Parts: sequence; structure tokens; C-alpha cells
Amino acid sequence: MLIAGFPAGAWGTNCYLVAPAAGEECVIIDPGHQAAQGVEDAVRKHRLKPVAVVLTHGHIDHVASVVPVCGAHDVPAWIHPEDRYMMTEPEKALGLSVGQQLMGDLTVGEPDDVKELSDGAVLELAGMEFSVAHAPGHTKGSVTFRMPEQADVPPVFFSGDLLFAGSIGRTDLPGGDHAEILKSLARVCLPLDDSTVVLSGHGPQTTIGRERATNPFLREVAAGLGDGVRAAPRRGM
Repeated sequence: MLIAGFPAGAWGTNCYLVAPAAGEECVIIDPGHQAAQGVEDAVRKHRLKPVAVVLTHGHIDHVASVVPVCGAHDVPAWIHPEDRYMMTEPEKALGLSVGQQLMGDLTVGEPDDVKELSDGAVLELAGMEFSVAHAPGHTKGSVTFRMPEQADVPPVFFSGDLLFAGSIGRTDLPGGDHAEILKSLARVCLPLDDSTVVLSGHGPQTTIGRERATNPFLREVAAGLGDGVRAAPRRGM
């Protein structure tokens, strides 16, 4: 399996291209701010053919390049229905009036083809399987994507802004809910095998085993202490 990832734009949002191997079809995950050129560079370098864009949630730092990327390759974008409005009205998800200085060169809007994700769905794209889990808390429509273990490759978990190395996503923006994100951590993350590789929306990769042992939020949830840890670092949006 080939996973090409890079941090994009002002918020350093991780964009990933996933394919069975170089020279094959691929899926693009979270093409955020100024990600279009990085996507094209990776497509050329690895000789890939994009077939879909999938989005972990609707914040502008994860979807800002969805229109140009989908348009360039004539592919659909998948997003949870509760976050779909953010592609056309990003300011409503930020709790402030986003002016041109903040938006920069962002292209706001929906691509021509939008498909909606649901909890428990299994997407079969580019010859690969992506299991979808609805994981609200950072936003109401946050989802994760899990790929099963393959040969010598451990399971891969695209966590979006649910789980980071050492932390979790912020919950102080509209649609965020601290208690809800803890429930999502318990339901979605805790059952995963320790060997699962976590590729998150911001920051370095980690594993479920490492986060189970060291992440204060996941440790609190695992211990059944619920709401004991409150202050999450402010990564991304």
C-alpha cells in the first residue's frame, strides 16, 4: 500500500493520498488550505489516478481545496451530511466572520458531485476498503476512516481531528462538544488494536497502543473517568 501525506497551508493540515501501489488509482483524504499543488505533485510523482476525495469533517482547513481537486480529476467528494454546509458557509463553523484576509485564496463551495457518508458504511474505492465511523465532538459530522490489516501492513486509521499524537481535537467551536468527543474516543478508538497506525489531521503519526499508554484523554476514557481532562491543544480549527 502507498500512503503519500503532506501538511498543507496555513494550518498544517495533513492531506493524504492512498493507493494500493504506485501507478494505480488513489483516494485523496482532506485536501485543505493550499493543498491542490501538493496533490498534483504527489499524483505525478507516484503516477496515480484519483477516483474520490473523502473528508473527515467540514472545517475549512480540511476542505479548502476540495473544489479545485475534484474539478481537476472529475471525482466526487464524500462528507457526512451534518458537516456538508461547511463547504459553502465555512464561517458558520468558526463562530466568527471570516474575512478575505483569513480566507486568502480559498475556493468556497461544493464540487459538482457530493456523496454523503454514514456511520458503519464501507467505501470500496480504488480497490481498497475504508470503514466509516461517525465520531462527533470536534464537529457534529466528524468521521474517521479505518483500513484493515493487509499482509505485512498493520491496520491504518485516519482519525481526522478526533485523535492526535498526545491530544484530541478542540471542542470550543460551533458544533463542538467535549463530552461527545470523549464518547467518540471510547466508541471508535478504544476498540482498535494497539498496532493500528493513526494518521491524524494535524501533527505526526502515532499508534493506538502509544496513545492508549500516553495520551491523557484516551487514558481518562479508558479508565472510565470520563470528563477529567479538559484542556485540549488548539490544533487546526
